[in-house]
Amino acid sequence: MVDIKLVRTDPDFVKAAVRKREMDLDSVIDEILEIDAQRRQLSGQNDALKAEQNAASKKIPQIKKEGGDVSAIMAEMKELSAKIKEADVTIGELEEKQKSLLLCIPNLPDPDLKEGGKENNEPVHYFGEQPQFSFPLRNHVELCESLGLIDYERGAKLAGNGCWVYRGWGARLEWAILNFFIDEHIKDGYELILPPHMLGYECGYVAGQFPKFEDEVYWIQNPTSSDRKFMLPTAETALVNMHRDEIIPREELPRKYIAYTPCYRREAGSYRSEERGMIRGHQFNKVEMVQYTTAEGSDEAFAELVGKAERLVQKLGLHYRLCKLAAGDCSFSMARTSDIEVWIPSMGIYKEVSSASNGRDYQARRGNVKYRDENGKLQLAHTLNASGLATSRVIPALVEQYQNEDGSVTIPEVLRPYLGGLEVIKP
Repeated sequence: MVDIKLVRTDPDFVKAAVRKREMDLDSVIDEILEIDAQRRQLSGQNDALKAEQNAASKKIPQIKKEGGDVSAIMAEMKELSAKIKEADVTIGELEEKQKSLLLCIPNLPDPDLKEGGKENNEPVHYFGEQPQFSFPLRNHVELCESLGLIDYERGAKLAGNGCWVYRGWGARLEWAILNFFIDEHIKDGYELILPPHMLGYECGYVAGQFPKFEDEVYWIQNPTSSDRKFMLPTAETALVNMHRDEIIPREELPRKYIAYTPCYRREAGSYRSEERGMIRGHQFNKVEMVQYTTAEGSDEAFAELVGKAERLVQKLGLHYRLCKLAAGDCSFSMARTSDIEVWIPSMGIYKEVSSASNGRDYQARRGNVKYRDENGKLQLAHTLNASGLATSRVIPALVEQYQNEDGSVTIPEVLRPYLGGLEVIKP
């Protein structure tokens, strides 16, 4: 959530920052300011009434002690109490309305980001060369089917379009990739978390996905109670809630977590040629990285996350590019994002396998996650996340970039220990 103090003191800055995202929320910000002014004025008046009430209540014992009549002052107290109660209700309504409007404002993009959408994303650098082939190129769907790695037909039979089944070496390859990622993160000092897959509403709220994107997740309703949960769209949603309503000791920052989970998304189903196979699905596996940091350590943590995600793709030997996203292409709750995009030869395009993002204090303000600075003053933590990595696009890139003329696929060296030394998957 954006700080109301910033909206109050520099609304023009907030409006300009939001416009960089190609969003016009000027009228919303103006309404927030109007409500804020009403709320603050009414709160001041109500505080004066409460002070008057307290002063009057202190007189009652003395009047009684002196044998005086307290009926007039009791009537005055009753009238004050009614006014205070009425004002408290109005203030509460204004606070709720102000909060709901503040939730409409996305995180403000970092100043160095370009304005606009994905057309203004900026490639930063490339790793390796685009692989060249002296034989007719097969796409990942053909390769995975001919090698018996993925069963798309039975996946659709079991769960509909946008779903698939890993089989045999395909299942083992998927598991090998996940284990490789996890081992690499643990070496770097990250704590492995296996979170619940069904989460309460508050988790989506703190992550910045709710209320705006409530319809983009799968909801689970308990038929025997009012309990309602949603299937996590990414482990970030769980991990950024680990320290909700907590004060993290400064000496324990940064906190570094990784989690392996399936991810459940309703967004699948465009069925364009570039979304075929495993490129976009309703369920896919991902290892997610999350850090909690101090404000001063935020930029260093972001650079670390980007570097870690890049090294995973580099060790797999895959050609990719790193892109700095424009303000309008960053997700709602993030101040900046860099994408690692792998090359899919059959499509002639790059596809994102990791988004590394810095939420600054946006999520921590929603989740009340704090630490004490060197002066003992409470400060909001910064939260960051990065995919490390999502496998549903790693496998298409891997089988296509490592394909051979006879239809086989060479296994990257770093994965061979996880596959019993297997070097090539053959038809």
